[in-house]
Amino acid sequence: MASLSPLAGKTLDPSRLTDIPALIAAYYDRKPDVSIPAQRVSFGTSGHRGSSFHTSFNEGHILAICEAICRHRKAEGIDGPLFIGMDTHALSGPAQRSAIEVFAAHGLDVRIDEHEGFTPTPVISHAILAYNKGRTTGLADGVVITPSHNPPSDGGFKYNPPNGGPADTAITKAIQDMANGFLADRLKDVKRLPYDEARKAACIKGYDYITPYVADLDSVIDMKAIRDAGVKIGIDPLGGAAVRYWKPIIEQYGLNATVVNEAVDPTFSFMTADWDGQIRMDCSSPYAMQSLIGMADQFDVAFANDTDADRHGIVAKPDGLLNPNHYLAVAISYLFRNRPDWSLELGVGKTLVSSGLIDRVAKDLGRKLVEVPVGLKWFVPGLMDGSLGFGGEESAGATFLRRDGTVWTTDKDGIILGLLAAEITAKTGKNPSVHYHELSARLGTPFYARIDAPANAEQKAKLSKLSPEQFPLETLAGDKIISKLTRAPGNDAPIGGLKIVTENGWFAARPSGTEDVYKIYAESFKSEEHLHAIQTEAQEAISKVFAA
Repeated sequence: MASLSPLAGKTLDPSRLTDIPALIAAYYDRKPDVSIPAQRVSFGTSGHRGSSFHTSFNEGHILAICEAICRHRKAEGIDGPLFIGMDTHALSGPAQRSAIEVFAAHGLDVRIDEHEGFTPTPVISHAILAYNKGRTTGLADGVVITPSHNPPSDGGFKYNPPNGGPADTAITKAIQDMANGFLADRLKDVKRLPYDEARKAACIKGYDYITPYVADLDSVIDMKAIRDAGVKIGIDPLGGAAVRYWKPIIEQYGLNATVVNEAVDPTFSFMTADWDGQIRMDCSSPYAMQSLIGMADQFDVAFANDTDADRHGIVAKPDGLLNPNHYLAVAISYLFRNRPDWSLELGVGKTLVSSGLIDRVAKDLGRKLVEVPVGLKWFVPGLMDGSLGFGGEESAGATFLRRDGTVWTTDKDGIILGLLAAEITAKTGKNPSVHYHELSARLGTPFYARIDAPANAEQKAKLSKLSPEQFPLETLAGDKIISKLTRAPGNDAPIGGLKIVTENGWFAARPSGTEDVYKIYAESFKSEEHLHAIQTEAQEAISKVFAA
């Protein structure tokens, strides 16, 4: 396991902050070389990410990706508006300029924030779904320019098709491969207009994203209950895209809420460093969340979002920052008991590395559990057809249906997860932290951790293609193994690794897509010692698989 930096939980000296002018200069000056794997376009679970300093997120990448998106839209007959959102990372603005140059050259009907401001990921998903409702032709899609909670030197670019959610692997692979072809050909076939000309094009239109999203929140959260109870709320946007959304929300619904930090600074100098001494806007990290945790006594409940507002971090006494898994379990337990218009057939969606406490909550509710591989994209069909009420993952990302049981967003929405914490507090008189302790006292206390272990490319490939038969153990940490999974039970999709389950615990092992490590997620319902035994036996068994 990596060691904790002495800078963790502290604000950084200015000398350690990102050099923003140099970062933006590198975006334009450095040209990616596709013969170097790290400089290619590569769509992971959340789009293409990288840094201009590493020549992994530069003007050439964005021009090529946008040309590929234009051709994908034409091939699929997608000819409605393309909604664009971006977060507050320094590279997001230049990337949006590059995108507009290509989209305008193709005459796409593009909608950007009317004030050329920031737009959260869930707001783009909401806008796509709202526009497409009742339509079968002229469908909209969207782009969100964000590397999520990643450090200030990073950039990110993701595509959401007409279902409003993250694009599936078939789409992202096609866009990725096409974009790398354009890069290899020195962007020869990329259509582009100079920015000033592109920005004046009739097809590039300003759009009010804030008003329709804010006005619609009452359809998914009981905003009146929060107002009437006078719940005292603290909100920290962590300098992200939601920063201009909270004032309209507070004013429209009369909330007793305070935005504790409205600063927008591309160096994110106000952040406390994460575990490794780097700045990350990770609202699930106690090190990154030190400022809001220190204010816990001032509020009934407080919450933060990451930079594109698709993740949530809930702060409430007595725990301070809730473990994301614990809050997901509380949210599910509350929602399925307090949404009378939801169908009794609605299932609970979780990723396979999320807590087994969610399994126990679903069983307690008498609801079907739908366990899928990592990535919110796997929940999109169920949210669209109304067979899933909730979809969430252990990395503090989730969304759920409107109060009437219809789809709200098909991408993660950290804004509604924060407001749900306030609704829970308002309606029950107890904050989510108190609910978690009641839930775990009844269903069992989980001990959960993720560690990284070394693995080279050959070993990672072996792990990703493992079959259950290659894992010969019959017991794990003293308990009988009841299932060995290489495909997700909820949709039979390959998990790209292995999950081993017993009655009292489990572990899952997956190769990292970016580093020479594999990730071991593990959980025990017995003790910390039992968790360590699971982790140790998991590593020993996988080492034997590597050696075979």
